[in-house]
Amino acid sequence: MPLVPIDPADADARADLRAFLAAADLTLAGLDSPTPRLRLWVERGATGTVVGSTGYELSADGEHALIRSVAVAPAARTRGAGSRLALHALTDAAAHGARHAWLFSRRSGPFWQKLGFSPADRDALAAALPDTRQVQLFRASGQLAREVAWSRLLADLHPTTL
Repeated sequence: MPLVPIDPADADARADLRAFLAAADLTLAGLDSPTPRLRLWVERGATGTVVGSTGYELSADGEHALIRSVAVAPAARTRGAGSRLALHALTDAAAHGARHAWLFSRRSGPFWQKLGFSPADRDALAAALPDTRQVQLFRASGQLAREVAWSRLLADLHPTTL
C-alpha cells in the first residue's frame, strides 16, 4: 500500500497515528501541535488500519533531520517494511535539504546500523535539533540522559547524487 502523508489538519489521521505509535511504544511528542518542519506518513492495510509509519522533523536551519515514528505492525515485520519506511523518511529529508540525520533508539540499534547509522553523542543531537518536540520533551523530562543517539550523513541520498 502507498504511504500517505499525514495532513496536520486531519485530526482523525493524527489520532490513528497516535494510537499506532502508542502501541509501538514510540514517542508521541509534537503530534498534537505539529509544526511545518514535521513530516509524517502512514501506510494502511486492506482494512484501513495503520500498519506502518515514518517521519522526521527538520531543524530550524533545515540542515538536520530527526528521524522519528518509524514503526511496523507486528504482522508486517521481517519483510523489509521497516527499511523501506525509514529510507522514505531519509530520502525525503535529503530532498528537503537535510545533510545529517539523527535519531533516538534504545532498542533498535542493529536495525539502524544496517541503514548506515552509527552511535552518536546525544548532546550533539540535542544541540543540532534543539527546537524539535522530541528533544524538548526529553530535556524537560530528564529522559535525554537515558537516550541512545544515532546519526548518519545524507550525502548519498541527495537528489544530485542519486
